Amino acid sequence: MQKVKEGDYVTITYEGTLESGEVFESATEESPFEFALGQQCVFPSFESGIIGMAPGETRTVKVGPEEAYGKRRDELIQTLNRSAFGDETDPQPGMIVGMTMKKEDQEHQVPAMIMAIDGDQITVDYNHPLAGQELLYKITLKTIGEAEESASSKCSAN
Repeated sequence: MQKVKEGDYVTITYEGTLESGEVFESATEESPFEFALGQQCVFPSFESGIIGMAPGETRTVKVGPEEAYGKRRDELIQTLNRSAFGDETDPQPGMIVGMTMKKEDQEHQVPAMIMAIDGDQITVDYNHPLAGQELLYKITLKTIGEAEESASSKCSAN
């Protein structure tokens, strides 16, 4: 029976959950995920968890925060004046907003979640929503192919 090895092109379905059981991401039978191993399409431990699988096999792979979205960093929580949001936005707690940050003399648009509002002071969190979380992926291997078969789409959800 054929088993996944480095360089193979695979089609999988998966369900990504947090330790609480909350589903944060999935690839279904109707919309599977295809990628070539070794192309940095997925987290390294996700990829290594697929190595050795046979079609039809299901495994659960754990991805720690340091390999996924990093640890939560307190310095990425900031309090800004309401004027930083302009007149077009009515900030509300839980809202994701695009903020412009300057790094190495270049401006970058980054997402931030509004955590709290206290008068004209708005606390935003620039951490990724999954930062600090351990991620669990229940992966089912559907097919194994050669990487050359679909070189034009090395990382794709159908």
